[in-house]
Order: sequence, then structure tokens, then C-alpha cells
Amino acid sequence: MTFTGEPTPAAGIELGGHLIPPDRSRRPARAISGPRQLLASVPIRTAGSGVQIGIPILAVEATGDLALGAMLVAVSMVPSVVAAPLVGALLDGADRPRVLMMIAAGGTAAAYAVAAGLGAVPLWLVVAALALSGLLAPFGFGGLSSFVAPPGSDARRAYALDALSYNVGGVAGPALVAAIAPLVGARWALATMAVIALGSLLAYPLLPMEPRGAERAGLLRSIGRGLAVMVTHRPLAVVTLSGTMAEFGRGIMPIAAIGIALAATGDASQSALIVAAFAVGALIGAVLEPMRPPWFSMQATMGVGFAATGLATLAAALDLGIIWTVALIGVSGLCTAAPTAAMMVLRRDLSPAAVVAQVFTVGSALRATASAAGTAVAGIMAGVPPLLLLALSGAIWLLSAAVMLAFPRRRRAIAP
Repeated sequence: MTFTGEPTPAAGIELGGHLIPPDRSRRPARAISGPRQLLASVPIRTAGSGVQIGIPILAVEATGDLALGAMLVAVSMVPSVVAAPLVGALLDGADRPRVLMMIAAGGTAAAYAVAAGLGAVPLWLVVAALALSGLLAPFGFGGLSSFVAPPGSDARRAYALDALSYNVGGVAGPALVAAIAPLVGARWALATMAVIALGSLLAYPLLPMEPRGAERAGLLRSIGRGLAVMVTHRPLAVVTLSGTMAEFGRGIMPIAAIGIALAATGDASQSALIVAAFAVGALIGAVLEPMRPPWFSMQATMGVGFAATGLATLAAALDLGIIWTVALIGVSGLCTAAPTAAMMVLRRDLSPAAVVAQVFTVGSALRATASAAGTAVAGIMAGVPPLLLLALSGAIWLLSAAVMLAFPRRRRAIAP
């Protein structure tokens, strides 16, 4: 019986009396160029982020009903949580995963095109289209992430670029909608998002997406196996819990920003400066991350990075004036790039070959749900002083860092 401090089990993970082998490649992985990886991943994520902003604007333009816009956004998001395990199982067992990815990108683009017809087409059709886009969302987010670092490739670099892709999409999508909607209307902004989503369909053939060679099993059995690994394999469970808690803390920040802006300037729209500072900081961090030499292990990078984000957020919650708040929130965003990339490397290293995509799709869905929950909780606590609410966000980031202390320092490798 041997012991190792490496993040990947030497022979696999034992589950239910069966040995699930780690992900191994029978031949060296093809190197993925950074531009190709970004070309494939940025469009679908940009479109998804833009639609979340464009739908409420179009609802107000077409119907005058903001509540309808909020409902439609929820319709586009909630199905992804339900679909994530199924999408992961399909990708893990697929002989031609690229085909599934391309079909999903095409379906997403078509759904956004239909949604752009809100007010001109029946509402039920828009609802159905957005629900379909939610079901397909895990393909372009967690599912795509599971393929960017084939075994034997530079996983740290690949996931630093993947984190950059998420941040570029998160900034570019809303920015494009904000630029297009005032000029030609939200309908054309959504149509533009549909066209952008097609960019990923065209670029997916540029990425190597080798079948994982996972053992054939029933779909429900595959889903059960993936969820069991995420819950029972301690290192993976710790990484998942920490990443999910961090996103809950991040979800609180936009609501706190509105209160801070109102208190400081009397103008709620100034909260966009605070939210944008976080996004720009995260984007800069993601650009710099592939160039940074590794300082810590991946698990330590997660803990230190989330702690730094929490401390910067707590500093921003001090009553130093809105300029300092904006600057320190930008620093907190900057600190998120390294732990986010490290989290995805650990997901990849710790996942058995049979459930890699499930770990990514479910992990991504949990983080999206946690962010929405954080925003909802902050909304309920809207009467709390906004700086205190921001401090709560920072405290949760620190708690997510503390969770990483439970990551085992030494783990037993399971003998074949």
C-alpha cells in the first residue's frame, strides 16, 4: 500500500467495491493552441451572458413587463441545473463528443433566435426556446471545460485560458447588449447573440475532443456513479464545496453594490461601477494567470486565492468612500483568477475517466445556482446596511478558503 501527495490517484477511485480508473491517454495529447481554445469557448459563453441581460430589456421593450423578463431569465437558467448530470453522462460515454457539442451550439443559437422574437411570436414558443437553451447550456460551459485539457497536456495553462474565456464572455456579452440595444433595440441584440453562439459551432472542430473510452453503462447508472464520486471522494467533495461557497459569496456583491451606490451618490446605476470593477479585475487576473509561475500546489492556490479575495472584499466594506470601494473590489476580482483555474485543474485531475464531464457540468451548475442563491439571499436582506452586506460576502469567501483546509495532505493510492 503506497502513499502519495499527488492530486491524482495512482490507480483510481474505489466506489461500491469497483475500481474506477483515472483518466489516462493511450497516446500523448495534442497540444491545444490558446487562440483555438478561446475561439471555441468564448462565443458560446459570450452569447449566454448577453442573453441574461438582453431578455429583460426586450421584455420591457416588447411588453412593458419587467416581471416577465425576470421569469424568462429564470426559465433560461433553471433547466441547466437539472440537465447537468445528464449532459455530463452523455459526453462521458459518447463515441463522438464533438458532434454532441456542435448540435448543442446549433440548438442554442436557434433558441436565442426564437427568443429574439418575443412580442412577435407566441410567448409559449419563447418559453420553450429559452428552456431548451437552459437544457443545452451545460455543454458549452462545464462540458466544454472538461475537454480543454486532454491527459498529458499542460492543464494549468489550459484552465487558466478557460478561466479567461469565462471572464471574457461574462464581460463581453453584457457589454455588447448594452452597446447594441440602445442603437437598434434589444431584439437585434439578442439576434446578435444567436449569431455569436454559432461561432462556437464552427470552431469546435479546431479542438481535440477524444472519446474518454469510459465503461459502457446505463445512463442512470452513469449519472449515479458520477454524483457518488463527487460526494464520497473527499478531495473532490472539498473542491466542489469550496468553489460552490465562493460563488455564493460572489452572488451577494451586486445587491450590496446597489445599496452602496445609493448611499454614496443617490444613484443606483452607479453600482455598475462596482460590479464592473470586479469583472475587469477578474479579466485582468485571467489574462495574467497563464504567464504566472506556479507558487503553490493547486489546492493551496485555491485556499490562498479565495482568502485573498475575501480579505480584499472585507477591506472594500470599510467606510473609506466609493472610490476605494471600487478599487478594492477590483483587487478582489483580480484575486479570483488563480483559484478558479486551480479549481478546474483539480476537477480534472481528481475525476475518474468515466465521470470527467459530469464533474465539470455538475460543478458548473452548482456554482451558477449558488450565485443566484447568494443574490436572492442578499435581496431578502436588503434592509441590512450595504457595507455590512458586502462584509458578509467577504466572510463567505474566507469560509470557502477555510474549507480547503479539509483537503487531505496525504492520500492513499488504491492498488490495482
